[in-house]
Amino acid sequence: MRNYVDDPPVEERLGDALRERGDTVAVAESCTGGLVGSLLTDVPGSSDYFDRSVVTYSYDAKRDLLAVSRESLDEHGAVSAAVAREMAQGVRDTADTTWGLATTGIAGPDGSSDKKPVGTVYVGLAYAAEWGTGESYATATRREFDGARLDVKEQFARAAMRTLEDALAD
Repeated sequence: MRNYVDDPPVEERLGDALRERGDTVAVAESCTGGLVGSLLTDVPGSSDYFDRSVVTYSYDAKRDLLAVSRESLDEHGAVSAAVAREMAQGVRDTADTTWGLATTGIAGPDGSSDKKPVGTVYVGLAYAAEWGTGESYATATRREFDGARLDVKEQFARAAMRTLEDALAD
């Protein structure tokens, strides 16, 4: 894992890495409410690699705009690995980008449970490889952060961008 303390902000590093590879990214956001897209577009020249951010806060929006399955929502809930993966795949495929990045979580102060406390986020990541290679994939990771609502939202957004940055470094 990188040391992020002394580096430039993740949105700048990520932008440089995407531009260098010629890759593009689209974002599906729930708990971050557009913050990932906002941070990415704070970087001059981000139109070289950033396509869109879709805020899908409700179940209906996730189903309508990203084709998240009713079964995943019913069985796992919106804050789950399954839904984060489907959100990342949906935004990647509808935007026709190299990468899809998604956030779904609980920013608080309400909505938590013993299994999913405030500060829980699932980050979905989907990669579109060349057709016929069988190398496309989608993953999801769970993270937990402490803090008030605005604090955890920023931590969620930066964790999502670091997830993509790490994938680009592999």
